[in-house]
Amino acid sequence: MDLKEKLISSFLAFENEVDVDAYVHDIRSEAIKTFEEKGFPTKKDEAWKYTSLNKILKHNYSVFPHQDTTLEYRDIKKYFIHDIDSYKIVFVDGRYSSHLSQTTHEGMDICLLSAAISKPKYRLVIENYFNKAATKDSLSSLNTAFSSEGAYIHIPKNKLVEKPIQIIHFSTGNESALMLQPRNLIVTEENSHVQIIERHQSLTENPVLTNSVTEIFANKRAIVDYYKVQNDNHNASLIDNTFVKQQQQSHCYVHTFAFGGKLTRNNLNFFQHGERTDSTLKGVTIIGEGQHVDHNTLVHHTKPNCESHQDYKGIFGDNAIGVFNGKIIVEKEAQKTNAFQANNNILVSDKATINTKPQLEIFADDVKCSHGCTIGQIDENALFYLRTRGIPEKEAKALLMYAFSNNVLNSVKIPELKQRITKLIALKLGVSIGFNL
Repeated sequence: MDLKEKLISSFLAFENEVDVDAYVHDIRSEAIKTFEEKGFPTKKDEAWKYTSLNKILKHNYSVFPHQDTTLEYRDIKKYFIHDIDSYKIVFVDGRYSSHLSQTTHEGMDICLLSAAISKPKYRLVIENYFNKAATKDSLSSLNTAFSSEGAYIHIPKNKLVEKPIQIIHFSTGNESALMLQPRNLIVTEENSHVQIIERHQSLTENPVLTNSVTEIFANKRAIVDYYKVQNDNHNASLIDNTFVKQQQQSHCYVHTFAFGGKLTRNNLNFFQHGERTDSTLKGVTIIGEGQHVDHNTLVHHTKPNCESHQDYKGIFGDNAIGVFNGKIIVEKEAQKTNAFQANNNILVSDKATINTKPQLEIFADDVKCSHGCTIGQIDENALFYLRTRGIPEKEAKALLMYAFSNNVLNSVKIPELKQRITKLIALKLGVSIGFNL
């Protein structure tokens, strides 16, 4: 039995374990039919032309963990941004860990999706927002079919969340191979502001496949800062599907830092539904040793006087493979749009590969749009200059590559996170440099 058949046959058992009478039952049933019809994407699909799932789908994944696992905070402290006060929503092998988490219902809801789905007091929010931004592609539909657990964040009007929220998913290795399907629903009402940090972390060398879906709704004048830290083990693979739906004058920022994992696919989709909306997508990728990272982005402009800014930097060593497939769509009504897209890459190794395809589809005639990509190697003249100043070659290369990615880091608004990312970059570049930020 292949993984597709296993998932389809497991669906009925899953429905029997969760809230079958809940509002989402019909949504789940329709979603599993979509997945059954479409199956897993292949390289025949244009959007997956440079990314094959064949190797990671061959494992015999457990769809449901067979036992609960308890982790001690001291053993996993290093994976948190622990030098800041924050709310925490922590999952271990797909199950909520109450003793590692810090949630709240005081003036806002920072809690579990399973609670929101099953309790009547959350019904109105669930009916208005759940599965209203996610597209009906096969992997998002698969997640929808098995959606039960994840983060539920609802920020009411005029609320500034004073502390960041950390969402962390751990896999322990109790299963020989495990598939996880977390689902996050984030709703920010008018004039609210929230910062969120998300991480998926495997604590084992056993294969782990995570198919995640996050829906973000930014209502009028809301501000959402979302940070994804992807620095997993080499046997962990992540398919991250994020959908952002924005209303007028909202600002959404998504930063993606891809440093680890066997295969990482980021599907990031922004849909602008109001005037004077601002969308920012930024990322830094540093990989090697046969790793594969694929960024697939979409910004859909449907209203006038809006902006979007995409800036992705990639550093690829050994026989790593990078993919950037970015698209900007400007509808006829979206006049006065200002859209920017850039993908810049450095190949450190002759064996590394980057496939990049920035795209524009413009149907309006009064816009300012630009897109482009660069692929190159380290500037030998700059390297020579640094070496003449007494900096060893390895450190000189690291400084140049850090400077290359620094403009993405400059827009990180959480100082402690910025410091952590800087240390991860230094670690990935194999140097010990005291960056002062």
